[in-house]
Parts: sequence; structure tokens; C-alpha cells
Amino acid sequence: MLSPHSLQLSTLHSSSFTHNVSLIYNPTPSLPWHPMKYSPTQVSCVSTRPKKRPVPTDEKSEAQELVRVLVRSFSDKQPLVKTLNKYVKVMRTEHCFMLFEELGKTDKWLQCLEVFRWMQKQRWYVADNGCYSKLISVMGKKGQTRMAMWLFSEMRNSGCRPDTSVYNALITAHLHSKDKAKALTKALAYFEKMKGIERCQPNVVTYNIILRAFAQARNVNQVNALFKDLEESIVSPDIYTYNGVLDAYGKNGMIREMESVLSRMKIDQCKPDIITFNLLIDSYGKKQDFEKMEQVFKSLLRSKEKPTLPTFNSMIVNYGKARLKDKAESVFKKMADMRYTPSFITFESLIMMYGICDCVSKARDIFDDMVESGKEVKVSTLNAVLNVYCMNGLHMEAHVLLENACSIGVPPNSSTYKLLYRAYTKAKMKELVQKLLKHMDKDGIIPNKRFFVDALGASKSSGASSDSTIPLKVSNSPQNVAKTLEE
Repeated sequence: MLSPHSLQLSTLHSSSFTHNVSLIYNPTPSLPWHPMKYSPTQVSCVSTRPKKRPVPTDEKSEAQELVRVLVRSFSDKQPLVKTLNKYVKVMRTEHCFMLFEELGKTDKWLQCLEVFRWMQKQRWYVADNGCYSKLISVMGKKGQTRMAMWLFSEMRNSGCRPDTSVYNALITAHLHSKDKAKALTKALAYFEKMKGIERCQPNVVTYNIILRAFAQARNVNQVNALFKDLEESIVSPDIYTYNGVLDAYGKNGMIREMESVLSRMKIDQCKPDIITFNLLIDSYGKKQDFEKMEQVFKSLLRSKEKPTLPTFNSMIVNYGKARLKDKAESVFKKMADMRYTPSFITFESLIMMYGICDCVSKARDIFDDMVESGKEVKVSTLNAVLNVYCMNGLHMEAHVLLENACSIGVPPNSSTYKLLYRAYTKAKMKELVQKLLKHMDKDGIIPNKRFFVDALGASKSSGASSDSTIPLKVSNSPQNVAKTLEE
């Protein structure tokens, strides 16, 4: 989840940064965009998207319950269409939208298409861009780019004319593909095409999607070009624009680029929100630039925003990875003093922190306290303790805990076995590997090629590289970063 990075501190200069630190106030409101009016002779589609009309809370909860019933009813023994026909009198577009979301979460994209085909045959169905946009989005998230393209063609064949939301979904679908270089080229091509179609002009969502993608790819030149294009358009950036790029740069460890975007955010008078503070804290923490991380946290406490659990969890983890146990414990104490209730992620963060700091007994005490409290203990928490044992060379203790996991109410899953297989193999403990495989067989888990690839940590190189040829400014001082957030 969070990976440690070492930081080589560069010389910090502040004069150019402090000169303009007082410009963050209220965000600039977006200018309205008016779609082109079309004559009655042209084909247009009536939007039936649920978000176009407010849905009462009771009605929405009833719809969600119906969708839950439908998903539970789907099985290989009973055809999906038969189940849908059973509820045909109450099913409407909003239910199908919810079904797309639920089925998409479990990779059942073929069933999504089956629901769509059934939906098209109903009397209440009206060809709708929103429906195609939702389906294209679901297919894209699951890497089904060809299916997303087919839906785009199907939409045009049905008489619907693409709008901005459809192109946004199509761009997002391409960006989920494995070939990132090709995906970015496609995204830019669609972006330029949108500019030439009156009813498909890029909106702030379009810019947000593409800006984040190029920031993730470390293509600083293209990010700067897109920001310039955004400045010249009628579209105004919002907090999501900046947070997306800040997060992408931060996760790539590109601190100076991240601070450059923070300066741009200041110029556009866009105030930071809690997401901004959290991603800055996390980014500085990963680079072990704790002075800046602490300054951002102080700025957060002085702001109108309030820390969230991820704020504290990130600081605990990053202090832990630097083996600063006292600092991590002080964050947990601060959290308690501010009356925050720790989540299971907080406890997992503490377990990993103690494991890295050679305090295995304290890590195990936290786990035992969670079990004894009677609260549900996640498999991820079990995995955290097992990982602590293995990283400290206590593989036998890890295996004993695995053997007792079911009896304490935390049955292991495939992620548990992958973690242990990797640890036992690395430690060349063949006997434990054999015991582990027998344990998997008893639990009905049959390892395949994917299991061994994941367990041994095989990964492909993303091949992403920065295209930046622009001289970078020297990283800002902690005080200046704090001033940028506060003024």
C-alpha cells in the first residue's frame, strides 16, 4: 500500500515561493456551458439517467434492496433473464444502472451485457447516452476496451449521438488498458476530436481524467501543456483537478513537480481540502521528509479542515518505515487525545510499525487485544501480523498462528497463502512450504500459475518515464509549503 523511499535533501530556496503565497482564497466558480440547440428534424436521445432527477431516500433504499435481491438470485442454475422477468413490473432504468455497478464489481461484465439486452426489450426503455456511458465505464474498469468500443458503435447505431460524458467514459476505458503509451495517445486523440464537436466539448471532468493520467505517466511536459490549454478554455479547474495531479506526482515521488502544481493551485485561488492535506502528508512521509510532513499537519490543524483517520494512519506508517517508533506512538496518542476512534487500518498500521521497529511482541499484543475485544478481525489484519513474524525471521511462529487462525475466527484466504509462500520460499524453508501447500489443499485452494506469479512478486516494468526537459525549481522549504496552504 505505502512504499518507503529514501530522500536526498536538496538545497531549499524560498524567495520565489514566498512572494506569491497569499493568493489561496475561494475557488473560482466554473463558467456555465450551454449545449447547442438542435432542430426537431435531428435525432436526439432522451436522458433517463437517475442523477438527472432527485430520488427520495426511501425510494433509493428500496431500489438498492431490489438490486441486492436480484444479485443474490443470479446463479448458473437459473438464467439471468428469467430472474429479471420475475421482477419486470418494478424494474426500471435506475435499477439496471445499479445492477451494472454491482455486477461490474465482481467482473461479471458478460452479465452486464445480458441485463442491457433485456433492458432494451422493455417498453419503458429509451435509448440513452447515460446508459451507454455507464456500461462503457464498467467495461473499461474491467479492462474490456474492445467491448467498450463496441458499445460506443452500438450507441451510434441506435440513433444516440455521443456527448461529453460518453467520450469521458471512453477515454477512461482506454486508460485502464495495459498498454499505457497507446492508451495515452488514444486519450489525446479523443480529446482533440471532442474539441471539434459542438456538443462534445471537453469539460472539467475530461481535463481531470487526462491530466491525472499524464501525471501518473510522469509526462511533465504534457501536464503543463494541458494546464495551459485549460487556462485558454472556458473551463475552470476545480479541487479535483489539482488533487488528481498532486496525488499522481506524489505517488511517483515527484515532490518538486507536486509543489509546482501546489503553486499553480494557489495562483488559481483554489483552497486546499482535506484530500489535499492528506495526499501532501502521505507524499512527504513516503519520501521521509518529515519536517515538511509535520508542517503540513500543523497547517491542517490551523485550517477549517479536520484530520481524518487516513491522516493519522499515513503518519504512523511512514514514521514506522523510518523506524521512528516514538514519533509514530505520539501520532497515535494525538489521535486519541482528539477523540478519534481507530479503525482496523489504524491497528494494522501500528502492527506494521512495531514489526519494522523490532517490537514483535507489541504487534502481537495489538492483534490479541482486537481478537479478545470481540470485534470482527479482518484477514488483512491477520496478514499484517504474519508479515511481521516473517520479516523478523519468526517463520515457525507465523505458521503456528496460521494453524490457529480459524479457531480465533479469522480464516485465511488466498492473499494469506501468497504472503506465506513468498516468505517461506525466500527463507528457503522447504518443510514449511510443504505444510503450507497441504493447508491450502485442506482449505480447497488450488494454486495456479497466477498464484505463484503473484506470490513470488513478479511484476512488469511500467516503462513510464518523464518527458520533462524543463529545468525544475528547487524544492520549497517546510515553512513555505505551510504558508502556501494557509494563506
